Amino acid sequence: MIVQSLKDIENTERHVKAASGTWESKRIVLAKEKVGFSLHETVLYAGTETSMWYANHIEAVLCVEGEAELTDDETGETHWIEPGTMYLLDGHERHTLRPKTDFRCVCVFNPPVTGREDHDENGVYPLLTEEG
Repeated sequence: MIVQSLKDIENTERHVKAASGTWESKRIVLAKEKVGFSLHETVLYAGTETSMWYANHIEAVLCVEGEAELTDDETGETHWIEPGTMYLLDGHERHTLRPKTDFRCVCVFNPPVTGREDHDENGVYPLLTEEG
């Protein structure tokens, strides 16, 4: 059994801040736990825009605080995301999130991330393993 709090993760290697400056993420469960998924608490900052494409992962996102506009960059369709709203990127959709307020969410990734990932120039997390 693993028990830890978000406070335990603050300012450790599991507390990742994006090179873009648009978000930070506390990686609660990682690939090294060997449970088949990773679990994160992520905050995207108000007034920013982050374009993402999880070409190598499936992600589920549950908004727990704040509001944001989510755009499916492939279809142009937009969605308003607020607390209690979940979105699932089950088709590896390219998407953009535009938080109107600081936007806190809980995210699950499959396959799990290692904790070292950040978006590349295409918005993709590389597919890393614990070995490399």
